[in-house]
Amino acid sequence: MKEFEFIQKIKPSYYRNSSVIKGIGDDAAVVKPPNGYELVIASDTMVENVHFSFEYMELKDIGFRVLAANLSDLAAMGATPLYYAVNIAVPSTYSDEQLIDLYLGMDELAKKYKVDLIGGDTVSANELVITISVFGKVLPNKKRLRSYAKTNDIVFVTGNLGEAAYGYDLLKSDVLFENHFTDRHKRPTPRLDFAELTDSVTRMSLNDLSDGLASELNEIAEASNVMIEINWDDLPIHSKMTNIEIEQLKKYVLSSGEDFELVGTCSPTEWDLLKEATNNQLPVTPIGKVTAETSTPEVYLTINETKTILCKSGYSHG
Repeated sequence: MKEFEFIQKIKPSYYRNSSVIKGIGDDAAVVKPPNGYELVIASDTMVENVHFSFEYMELKDIGFRVLAANLSDLAAMGATPLYYAVNIAVPSTYSDEQLIDLYLGMDELAKKYKVDLIGGDTVSANELVITISVFGKVLPNKKRLRSYAKTNDIVFVTGNLGEAAYGYDLLKSDVLFENHFTDRHKRPTPRLDFAELTDSVTRMSLNDLSDGLASELNEIAEASNVMIEINWDDLPIHSKMTNIEIEQLKKYVLSSGEDFELVGTCSPTEWDLLKEATNNQLPVTPIGKVTAETSTPEVYLTINETKTILCKSGYSHG
């Protein structure tokens, strides 16, 4: 398929956001974000056999997953998604139908959140590489930065932890059935609804769980110059994972990542507001507390009544 024909195949028949002035079909897109909002931009790249494999994923799954990972970054900023652009480096062995499937996977998720494809590029390469840039909007006083944590804040997470990594291992083990955990790896749900539901909370720090709980908590601690303490017994873990050998379970829950849940902090006075706002719509669990401001930020994990230092790569006895 020639480039012009391919562009016509993936070009939307209409744009979901009225702020798109000119989308696909020119040298560049032209947009005008709504007045009063700040523009939030995130970009991520996924590489064949590093971030995904055709041994257990179809192209529609890959398209869905790479866009979900980017939208999760917007969710962690408290932003509403607007547009995305896609750059693909693709081997010459790929058929036109395969490339269309990739875009269809993205569009499946884009439809759900009313996000518009506004541009991108396709080039030849030896392996499939996908780079997506996403654009969102947020009101100036509703940003959810890592640096917003304060002493006495409650630390919380959305959803359950470690499910995507467990699902990945099931897929690698040639599991012959699809289940909740394999779906959590192949088609994660970005928590964009969290930003909308918690709009009334005045201050919140957030991070998305792409690199694992240990890493993301340390990033919040370092950005805010605080000490954080969490408790193993409070971490939300699916009941069907509790029979996993404890060291492997710790790896899944603390350092594996790619759940694309959110971890954050808010003040004790607004915790009830946050819980009420998400009640029966999104599971949110308190897992610890911000204990102090400090020039040497650290994260601690209490497990079996023993406090350990939780390093970025996981826990270590201290």
